[in-house]
Amino acid sequence: MKHAVIALALLLSAPAWAAGVQTRFMDHSNDLLIDAVTAKAVMAEAIPDKVWKIYPANKYVFLSQVQGGMNASHTCVVLARVIVLPLTATAKAVLFRPQETATAFDAKADSSTEQCKALAKEKLKEATIAVVSAIVKT
Repeated sequence: MKHAVIALALLLSAPAWAAGVQTRFMDHSNDLLIDAVTAKAVMAEAIPDKVWKIYPANKYVFLSQVQGGMNASHTCVVLARVIVLPLTATAKAVLFRPQETATAFDAKADSSTEQCKALAKEKLKEATIAVVSAIVKT
């Protein structure tokens, strides 16, 4: 019985604990080019702390979107976009009201899948730095 009470208390406290977690990043990318963990790591590395003072993580989220891929002639085409979006005050739901946006794109002929993935990562970093540069001096 004692364990059941403790388990119930932990279960009921989970939403309060989860509400305290700050979401800084979302990813809506083509998994064949870049996975969500890598995309979020690229943005986390490129965004300095002073940006979070202007766009705090409890009020804003950085959304990444990397699209593209390889065509039949082995040309890699990549488009990477980073958008700063506000969160609603109560539910912390993302509103599509872009505060800042940057897009980087490129194409590379005669490339392998690994080269295409590297290009995707490079373009995401470039788009993230462009958004950061629009917010603060770097």
